[in-house]
Amino acid sequence: MTLHPDLTLPASDELDSLTPEELAARLNGLSGTLAERLGIELLTASRERLTARMPVEGNRQPAGRLHGGASLALAEELASIGTWLHLDVRRQVGVGVDVSGTHVRGVSEGWVTAEATLAYRGRTVMVWTVEVRDERGRTTTLARCTCNVVTHSAG
Repeated sequence: MTLHPDLTLPASDELDSLTPEELAARLNGLSGTLAERLGIELLTASRERLTARMPVEGNRQPAGRLHGGASLALAEELASIGTWLHLDVRRQVGVGVDVSGTHVRGVSEGWVTAEATLAYRGRTVMVWTVEVRDERGRTTTLARCTCNVVTHSAG
């Protein structure tokens, strides 16, 4: 399995010494990723909770509202990163295997903010709940993402 060449997660002891904002800053901006294309910006990151924001501009469906697929991609991005923070990335990787959501309110402009919370942590699977909100704090999407932990060769 080939990992992104710029991906460098802190060691476990260093991870615990970083604030959620410092960790998010280190994880932002991997070029050539869907997160970059969607304009996703991590705000905070920890093993149990992550937040990020994403612009509506550039992520609309033809009717002018935020595309539901963009909201689900935001949810999976946070769940995947959160899963990775529990792993030894020299030999393990977290991959989203199921993402579902209910879009309860449309958004036509501005930014949305997502908060992902670890709901279940097992040895080979983690489940995250994600709430996406508009700039007024109103819920727009409720999502759940399941990530599998895959072991790969270190070489």
